[in-house]
Amino acid sequence: MTRTEPAGLPLGDDFHLYDTTLRDGAQREGISYSVADKLAVARLLDELGVGFIEGGWPGALPKDTEFFARAADGELILKHAALVAFGSTRKAGAKAAEDAQVRALLDSRAPVVTLVAKSDRRHIERALRVDVDEACAMVADTVSFLVGEGRRVFLDAEHFFDGYAFDPDTALRVLEAGFTAGADVVVLCDTNGGQLPLGIAETVREVAARTGFRLGIHCQDDTSCAVANSIAAVQAGATHVQCTANGYGERAGNADLFAVTGNLVAKLGMDVLPTGGAAELTRVSHALAEIANIAPDTHQAYVGSSAFAHKAGLHASAIKVDPLLYNHIGPSSVGNDMRVLVTEMAGRASLELKGRELGVDLAGRPEAVTSVVAKVKELEAEGWSFEAADASLELLLRKEVDGPAEPPFTLESYRVVLDHRGDGEVISEATVKVHVAGERVIATAEGNGPVHALDAALRKALSPALSWLDSVELSDYKVRILPSHPGTDAVTRVLLKSSDGDQEWTTVGVHGSIVEASWLALCDALVHKSMRG
Repeated sequence: MTRTEPAGLPLGDDFHLYDTTLRDGAQREGISYSVADKLAVARLLDELGVGFIEGGWPGALPKDTEFFARAADGELILKHAALVAFGSTRKAGAKAAEDAQVRALLDSRAPVVTLVAKSDRRHIERALRVDVDEACAMVADTVSFLVGEGRRVFLDAEHFFDGYAFDPDTALRVLEAGFTAGADVVVLCDTNGGQLPLGIAETVREVAARTGFRLGIHCQDDTSCAVANSIAAVQAGATHVQCTANGYGERAGNADLFAVTGNLVAKLGMDVLPTGGAAELTRVSHALAEIANIAPDTHQAYVGSSAFAHKAGLHASAIKVDPLLYNHIGPSSVGNDMRVLVTEMAGRASLELKGRELGVDLAGRPEAVTSVVAKVKELEAEGWSFEAADASLELLLRKEVDGPAEPPFTLESYRVVLDHRGDGEVISEATVKVHVAGERVIATAEGNGPVHALDAALRKALSPALSWLDSVELSDYKVRILPSHPGTDAVTRVLLKSSDGDQEWTTVGVHGSIVEASWLALCDALVHKSMRG
């Protein structure tokens, strides 16, 4: 079998961007990938342009064995990446050619194999219960056998940094056993995640000087330094960096692929992705979060929805002159967008920028800007929040500039009652009286809660007159009790996200009654849809 190298990548084989989401990332609490999920993840990573995709541990886990079989049978066609099988060295006292686990690595038909080997003498003697000579023989025999079978081999030196600090000679012997047997890269692993950047860099430089081997880096995030440690290692000479999507992994996680890649591309000027790949970082990050069934981290570097969000009026004033004055890179370079948040901290520049974003021209309207700034600050003091409610903010802006929007209906009254039945079932019933299309309409509907019943009754009343209403659905509903009024007298804030299949918009309502707060948000949602056509 021909040794496989990354295909179509600007740096070719000179630098390895290596992803281990499907093995190390899958160890995160709450993640359980199906085989179909694993195939989908691999396709997305390949689209992004990583060089190596570690698919799992064939022979040890049935799902991983099936994944490799289906991939080799044609269900996974990779354009850029090489598929990697992960496994351990042969057992003590055995031969690699006869070891079932090693054979499973060959049977996976993956062109690249990453072997894990302990490099800390304490782990060798206490966990493996062998001496250093046998541990090195296990490494050399397994690497040599796999290379002889045409596989490209990387060696993950587990617990390397802790082991090197305790007994550097033993740690280096393990590296030498793998490298001299034919491993292309020896990867220094911060398995316990306890290192800091300066220490990582110092050790990588020292090991590179003492050995001359090609070095890789694998960092866990137990000190919240996995990304920084990985970048420090690259700057110190490592040419192979292992990461996971969104930093998924056991305990505190691993080095985040998207932050590491963003830093390599934007800060170190390294073309580690194919042309246009960096602009796909945000899309791929969010798509992989969906597959993992984990909400995207809004504050994640480079790809989070808040990564380029600005709240302070001082920032907005500078951004109005030049967006790069308060953005460390152009957001579009990583597929993200800049957002201006309008809150009680907002100034005139924030409102003008936000208005431009929403399609409301406030330029040359200083009196309107002044009025809206004052209104926003007044409402925020009462508990309203427009940070995540752009649709309600747009209505507020347009009301000031163009006058109140024409609502698709007007309310005469509504009533909601709860019916607690003898069998414990609780049913809500709502009645609305509205004026729509010149007619007075009364409608009643039931729901599993007061807001559900109110929404159902309103739809029943409006649907005959508003042809677009059937396309609008409530896609998310959040309630927060504001702390300024404790107990049952508390003020409630409701955020309502609506969708018509083409776009989503969010509205806000605040009131002492959760039903009225919901009604205010619901009305804004329909007025916004009507205004947008």
